[in-house]
Amino acid sequence: MASKLLRAVVLGPPGSGKGTVCERIARRFGLQHLSSGPFLRESLGGGGGGAFAGGRRRGRDIFPLPSAVWLHPCCFPASHSNFCPAACPGFPRTLGQAKALDGICELDLVISLNIPFETLKDRLSARWVHPASGRVYNMDFNPPQTQGVDDLTGEPLVQREDDRPEAVAARLRKYKDAAKPVIELYKSRGILHSFSGTETNKIWPYVYTLLSSKIPPVLSGEEH
Repeated sequence: MASKLLRAVVLGPPGSGKGTVCERIARRFGLQHLSSGPFLRESLGGGGGGAFAGGRRRGRDIFPLPSAVWLHPCCFPASHSNFCPAACPGFPRTLGQAKALDGICELDLVISLNIPFETLKDRLSARWVHPASGRVYNMDFNPPQTQGVDDLTGEPLVQREDDRPEAVAARLRKYKDAAKPVIELYKSRGILHSFSGTETNKIWPYVYTLLSSKIPPVLSGEEH
């Protein structure tokens, strides 16, 4: 039987860097990072997004939900061995979703990213995406090589309706209202770990240290 499995989620408002944190967790802890788009389109018939990280390492079976949920595959029916078809990006975003997740398995820890409102507003307003793959660019700190087009395909980038400046404030307020009871739930269980800051590179070392105390990394946590 495999050693104890880590079941964790990464929570945070839109633009908080969940995807970046997920990619780094996957890389540093020897997991495979996959785009959620193809899996969600196959399962749900189109749409979707978020970051998947999953794989099998050192006897641990770790399967994904969008935005970094790692779960043991026995939590799901055999027909859903690769992913959870009912999951949605940012899961769990609401108290109802958190309680539904309780019915699947018990979480070991929850990582919450706390980013100032102004920072989120600036990040989201500068964010453009490649619709087919879900690749995200930020015109301030992660721009495409050629303005307006995806680095890999050369296809046009788009700005999502809810990333436009006029929509961002309402979107963040909605997240805050929905997420508050979710965060309180996990805090009451003693599994919530909150990290605050304006830069992912400065938050990441603390996330890495936390996870390193739970599972052994395969690479150091340094990012350049």
